[in-house]
Amino acid sequence: MLAVAVAEARAGLAEGGIPIGAALFAVDGTLLGRGRNRRVQDGDASAHAETAAFRAAGRRRTYRDTVMVTTLSPCWYCSGLVRQFGIPRVVIGEARTFHGGHDWLAEHGVDITLLDDPVCAGLMRDFTAARPELWSEDIGRD
Repeated sequence: MLAVAVAEARAGLAEGGIPIGAALFAVDGTLLGRGRNRRVQDGDASAHAETAAFRAAGRRRTYRDTVMVTTLSPCWYCSGLVRQFGIPRVVIGEARTFHGGHDWLAEHGVDITLLDDPVCAGLMRDFTAARPELWSEDIGRD
């Protein structure tokens, strides 16, 4: 499942954006939606990877049978989306670069799997070194 999110992250980087990817799966492994951070490409501050994957999955009666997979710990905005719609499990590629809201999600009953994946960490390490100003903008630091 992480491979889908990594492919989205790489596609975003190739487009000149931030290499964060996500995918929403059914618990049986069926891919429901995939997306990447497109804040730069679309000029839209809300175009986060998890949000894009969620939107691509389309409307569902319930999300309690889904798993969100993301290359980076979800920010507060995307963590709120997980809570709002009751997504019960989040698989995270890495949280070295950014420690988002996954502890808060865990405190509220979301099953968190933190993989500490070297590919995800490498993508973000290289990106933040090359584009520190863009990364600071993305996470709201001046």
